Amino acid sequence: MILELDCGNSFIKWRVLESDQAKASAEGVVGSDLVLIERLAALPGLSLTHCRLVSVRASEETSKLVEALRGAFGVTVSCAAPAREMAGVRNGYQDFERLGLDRWLAMLGGFKLASGACLVLDFGTAATADFVAADGEHLGGFICPGMPLMRNQLRTHTRKIRYDDAAAELALERLSPGRTTAEAVERGCTLMLRGFVLTQLELARSYWGDDFTVFLTGGDADLVLGVIPQARLVPDLVFVGLAMACPLS
Repeated sequence: MILELDCGNSFIKWRVLESDQAKASAEGVVGSDLVLIERLAALPGLSLTHCRLVSVRASEETSKLVEALRGAFGVTVSCAAPAREMAGVRNGYQDFERLGLDRWLAMLGGFKLASGACLVLDFGTAATADFVAADGEHLGGFICPGMPLMRNQLRTHTRKIRYDDAAAELALERLSPGRTTAEAVERGCTLMLRGFVLTQLELARSYWGDDFTVFLTGGDADLVLGVIPQARLVPDLVFVGLAMACPLS
């Protein structure tokens, strides 16, 4: 069995594969290392032979998680590392090691699935866009606050903005002008994300016309899917790249 982990700024996304080519037999999202270990230990018949992970966390945090996994399951852990070039994609950052590993792996996965130019849009804690040309050249990208950051900043810095997650979910049932604070904030932030998407599409078309593939990934990707119905929604795009960066053979 193979354990794959995507350790983001806020959550750890995990899945267990029976083999390198199999679909996930178990998966989930947790908020801490401890909960991850508990969830995995509770899986019936779990017998891990390999683990690979990508982390955007501090090296100390990542090392603690690696040690915890080794101690709990006796498994060797492979961690994705920065690269100037891999699988036909050339890192476009001036300092390639500064590009977020989650973005890098999503690009690898997108380029493989597209077999050509692609725009990779990831909607997590931050919203990111990356442009990969048909020859594999990464042209660069953009980063802006994602839905969690926008929402939390408004809640933190505006005294009268207070509402719970249930109200937030109800607010997103439509996008008409809000008649409550929750509706106004949730719908306003969603429209900002959609505007971000439209500007990225415009730029991609200036590069490649209509000859490119758009990938949507990340926990809030469904909020923008209606803007680009032709896009490919690939929730596990980072894991596609992770398998390329950390092959088992």
